[in-house]
Amino acid sequence: MKARIKEISEELKLVISGKTFDALLPPLLFAVVNGRYQLTVAGILAIALALLLGLIRLARKQPLRYAMGGLLGVMLATGIAYFSNNAANYYLPKLVTSALLVMAALVSLVMGKPMAALTSHLTRGWDLEWYWRKDVKPAYQEVTVLWLLFFLMRLVLQLILFRRGDVAELAWTNTLLGLPFTLAGLILSYLYGIWRLRNLKGPSVEEHREGKRQPWEGQTRGF
Repeated sequence: MKARIKEISEELKLVISGKTFDALLPPLLFAVVNGRYQLTVAGILAIALALLLGLIRLARKQPLRYAMGGLLGVMLATGIAYFSNNAANYYLPKLVTSALLVMAALVSLVMGKPMAALTSHLTRGWDLEWYWRKDVKPAYQEVTVLWLLFFLMRLVLQLILFRRGDVAELAWTNTLLGLPFTLAGLILSYLYGIWRLRNLKGPSVEEHREGKRQPWEGQTRGF
């Protein structure tokens, strides 16, 4: 059991390496401050926090891509909210992102190139041909269907709360359906994916690369 927990922990670090709370804290601060002060004050403080987090990453010589992405996202969201004079519009970019993810997952399934396989390929650099094998691909298709359902559920909730215009609810919903649900989804995807690959009885990445013939040991770690 301990070995499995350690394995999952290491896999999560590989998949989400570099991610921090850079993209989570500014929106929460925006919601809290907007509830007590003006939209302008909330926007300025959210941008300032995002900038501060970026400077901290720079001082620690850590990757800046997530901090910079968070800063640009906050600036865009704040600009939309400010010029529309509607605090709820701060979360419009997240709503658009959710809609794009739904479309991307759906299109990837229709095209027969499941998003889970493409994401794994970009993260791990494994041979793309391995993912398209008949004794491998179904696992990634099924996980992509799970992702599609999650993205769709999140989009529907975001749309409902966006129409209400409740900034606080939008903030907490986006936070809970962000990193916490993403981590839970990745863990479930990994466990199901490894189990499904084992049942499909296909070769592991290494066995495929080396052209080994059956019987295969199969993929025992990594999805």
